[in-house]
Amino acid sequence: MCNILHVSSSPRGSASYSNQVAARLIDELRQANPQSTLTVRDLAQDPLPHIDVDFVAATRSAGGPSTEKQRAILAQSDALVGELLAADIVVIAAPMINFSVSTTLKSWFDYVARAGRTFSYSEAGPKGLATGKRVIVLSASGGIYSGENAAFDFQVPWLRNMLGFLGMTDVEVIRIEGTAFGPEAADKALERAAAHARDFVGALAAA
Repeated sequence: MCNILHVSSSPRGSASYSNQVAARLIDELRQANPQSTLTVRDLAQDPLPHIDVDFVAATRSAGGPSTEKQRAILAQSDALVGELLAADIVVIAAPMINFSVSTTLKSWFDYVARAGRTFSYSEAGPKGLATGKRVIVLSASGGIYSGENAAFDFQVPWLRNMLGFLGMTDVEVIRIEGTAFGPEAADKALERAAAHARDFVGALAAA
């Protein structure tokens, strides 16, 4: 049994390049693992509220939640943490927004980054608890940031660091880049990313 968690964050729905490649990747993963389960967390269709004073009280206060709103917030965070911890493979479809992740994806990380659940602190420093997972990041961008413009890419480095902080260090990044350079460039970017995804799933199945 293989549990797949698909976290989607593009507001463009099926027109999204990251969502298109994610759909192909997940189809191939499920063909390679017919008994797999799939959980989809669409953050564009069902965005999480940004954290506020009630979120802090619900998830970080010694006494725990004290109001219905705070209890609902904690239940939502617990559900998201549960989805993440249950996953063997995490597929994150991440469009680059102003050189970084979307606010919806940032909120998801805020909800799953929970002391004692997905990370812990000790005298030795932080320790990620969401271990033993393979993560595939589908990074879509209008420009090209894998080369000389890498200094402007605050998305992939942030995702790698945040995932690593939570214990997920086996991360494959599939880039769909240069999509703003016209339809032909976008088609080629999709083809390259789809081929990368297909090769990755093939190597995964052969391992």
